[in-house]
Amino acid sequence: MRIAFFSSQPYDRLYFDEANTSRGHELHYFEPRLTAATSPLAAGFPAVCAFVNDRLDREVLTALAAGGTRVIALRSAGFNHVDLPAALDLGLNVVRVPAYSPYAVAEHTVALILTLNRKIYRAYARVREGNFALDGLI
Repeated sequence: MRIAFFSSQPYDRLYFDEANTSRGHELHYFEPRLTAATSPLAAGFPAVCAFVNDRLDREVLTALAAGGTRVIALRSAGFNHVDLPAALDLGLNVVRVPAYSPYAVAEHTVALILTLNRKIYRAYARVREGNFALDGLI
């Protein structure tokens, strides 16, 4: 199956190409976000893989369906950026990541709390400017 990846980064290509070695899908990567202006890039692709910042409103979904897309795979657990009623009306199947690791979410939360508590960004900005004073950081 031909799959168009939007909002793709170099690490996406690395991991998806590796996962695809035994499956034989034809993967095409596009750096731009999926919008009404970039949706023609997906013409002829039965599947589109979108990220959280891609815009999947009725206008974009209509263009995708007209271009032959049947499946939209989201690289995110959230789907609030997709017009699901429009996708249903157009006969598009939307699939997503069912969940993220609760441990990873908890670790990220703790890291953010520590960053705030230890004033990491303020310290980083000072060091970048050559200021190694501890005033206001302790």
